[in-house]
Amino acid sequence: MDAVRVSALRESLAGTGWLESTRAFAGTLRHAVTRRTASDLLLVGTRSYEPWHLAAHLDDEAAWAGLPALAPVLVRHDVRPDSPAHLSHGLPRLAGARRGATVLVVARQEADEPLLDGVQDARRRGATVLALDTGERELAALAHERLSVPEAGEEPFDLVQHLVSAAAGETPGGRSRLGRLLHRLAGAPVQRW
Repeated sequence: MDAVRVSALRESLAGTGWLESTRAFAGTLRHAVTRRTASDLLLVGTRSYEPWHLAAHLDDEAAWAGLPALAPVLVRHDVRPDSPAHLSHGLPRLAGARRGATVLVVARQEADEPLLDGVQDARRRGATVLALDTGERELAALAHERLSVPEAGEEPFDLVQHLVSAAAGETPGGRSRLGRLLHRLAGAPVQRW
């Protein structure tokens, strides 16, 4: 992001509650994957929207924050036989989600029955279900925690994913890299003596 977009973003989000909402959701995600009984973080999208970009950002945040548990396993609807190992986890992987696992569902469009069934099964077996969606009612009923981006086009929905991943990697009580970057690029000029 360049300084102009960061500045515009900061101005447009000021007072909207989005920074606070994404930070709270990201805090729930961070807590779910770092609690004593935590196991896998499974990241799954819909058949038509695979959240590979969020997976990459969470991987980066996991490395930068020293939180390997924040690195997700990307669960895909269609896995080809020649897929590399990190892209070879299909919906049956949800069947292995048990207590301690966290399932993060990212749904820009309506979730289909196989996905909803897999998420419901994971929840029944004790997995924590988090949802980032655009108002999906059936998914909302399954989620323990949800962040809804109403009427989101591609850019706002992607932006919220950036905010969530950045906030999930920040140190609780400390100033985040995103906050420092926003302040540096769009904040008041530094006063020199």
